[in-house]
Amino acid sequence: MIAPTTEGPLSGNITLSQGAFAKPTAGYVVEEYFLAGTARSFAPTVDEAAQYTTRLVVVRPANPAAFNGTVLAEWLNVSAGADAAPDWAYLHRELVRKGFAWVGVSAQKVGIDSSSMGMPGMAALKQADPERYARLVHPGDAFAYDIFTQAGEAIRAGAILGPIRATHLLAVGESQSAAYLTTYVNEVARGGAIFDGYLIHSRFAGAAPLDGNYMISVQAMARGEASPPVFIRADIELPVMMVISETDLASPLIGYVTARQADTDRIRTWEIAGTAHADTYAMSVGALDDGTASIASLAKAFAATDRIMGMTLPTPINAAPQHHYVLQAALRALAAWVAQGILPPRAEPLRLRDNVTFALDEDGNALGGVRSPWVDVPTAILSGLGQDAPGLLRLFGTTRPFDGATLARLYPGGRVEYVGRFNKALKSAIDAGFILEDDREEIEALALAMYPAAG
Repeated sequence: MIAPTTEGPLSGNITLSQGAFAKPTAGYVVEEYFLAGTARSFAPTVDEAAQYTTRLVVVRPANPAAFNGTVLAEWLNVSAGADAAPDWAYLHRELVRKGFAWVGVSAQKVGIDSSSMGMPGMAALKQADPERYARLVHPGDAFAYDIFTQAGEAIRAGAILGPIRATHLLAVGESQSAAYLTTYVNEVARGGAIFDGYLIHSRFAGAAPLDGNYMISVQAMARGEASPPVFIRADIELPVMMVISETDLASPLIGYVTARQADTDRIRTWEIAGTAHADTYAMSVGALDDGTASIASLAKAFAATDRIMGMTLPTPINAAPQHHYVLQAALRALAAWVAQGILPPRAEPLRLRDNVTFALDEDGNALGGVRSPWVDVPTAILSGLGQDAPGLLRLFGTTRPFDGATLARLYPGGRVEYVGRFNKALKSAIDAGFILEDDREEIEALALAMYPAAG
C-alpha cells in the first residue's frame, strides 16, 4: 500500500476541544498537519480499502535539545461529538516539563464530519471551520485503526515533527478512545513495530468492534445491557498500562469490573480511589494549569461545583486532584518501562462488596486502589458514582464536602493538623510510586490553600 502523505504545518487557527485545549508554555510549538492516504479495514463486512484525509495536531519542543525522545500519540476522543484531547488535558504538565512531544490524531469520523451528537460548545471540524477542513474525508470508523497506524508511521518517519525524531512512540486514549485502543492492541497491533507501549485510560468492560460501530455498544449499555468483557490478550508483546477510575470500574454504563485481569510483566492496572471518569480537572482546571498559574487560582478552580457546560447538576462533580497527578505518574512509569524495562509498581485493586458497591472507610471514601492523601486525609467524600444526571453527565462523579463539625472532629488541630497529616500521606504515595516527587511542592501548597475556611 502506498505510504500516506502529509501537508503542513498549516497556517491559521487550530480547532481542538473548542478552546479548552491547554496551551503549552514557552519553548513548545503547536502545529497542525493533514495526513492523506489509503486505509484498510480489518472487518470482513467492510470494503477492504478507502481513501482518507485527516488531521494531526502536533505539540513539540521548539529546541531539539529539549526533546526527551518520546512521542505520545493520542487517539482523540469524540464522545461529545467533536475532537477532544482529554489525555493532553490530564498529562500536559508532565509532557512539557519532561520534554515529550504529543500528537493528537483525528482517527474517528465523528470528529471530522457534522454530527447531531455534539455537547454544548463542541463542534466537529467541518462545522467549526468549514473552509479550513473542507478537504478532510473519513470513510468510517472501520478504517480508524489503520488511520491511527498510519499516523504512527508518519510520526516515526519524522514528517510532522520538524527537527526532532522519535526514539519511542506511545499510544494513549481515554474513554471511547480507550475502547478503540483495546481493540487495536488485541486485533491490530500483533507483531507491529509502530508503537512501543500503550496507556489505556478509563476503558470500558467491552471494546470497540472491528467494524468501528461502537455507538451500538454504547446505546446497549445505556439501556442496561451488559457488555461482554474483553481482556488484553495474554500474549501481548509490548507494555500496556491501564488506569481506571471508580466510575470506570463500577458504573453500570462502563462496568470495567468484569474485564479485570491480573498484572503480568506486560500488563499493569492502576485503579485510583476517589476518582471519576471525568472531573473538574478535565473540564476546567487543566486548561488553566499551564505551569504558571498561581496556587490560589488553582485552588479556586478545584473548588467543588455543580455547574458544567451551562447546566446545573444535582450534586457537585468529582473535584479530586489525584486523577491528574496519578495519571502523570502512570505516564512516567510507562515511559521508563518502555525505555529501560523498569516494571511499574503494582497497585491493590479497589475493594468492592459486589460488582457495583464499593467498600468504604468510616469517612465514606473507597478502600483499596491507588491511595492518595485526598482520600486518606479527606475533607470530602470523593466518588466516581452517585451523579443523578442524564447521559454522559452520570460519569462525572460527585464531591460531598464535609461540614464544619466533621472537619473539627477529624482535625481538632485545624489546618495545621490537617496539613501535617496530608503531607505524611503524600510522602507515602510518592514513596509507593503513584505520585511524582516533582509534584510534591505544588501539592503541599494546594493542600494548604484548599483546606476549608470553616475548618
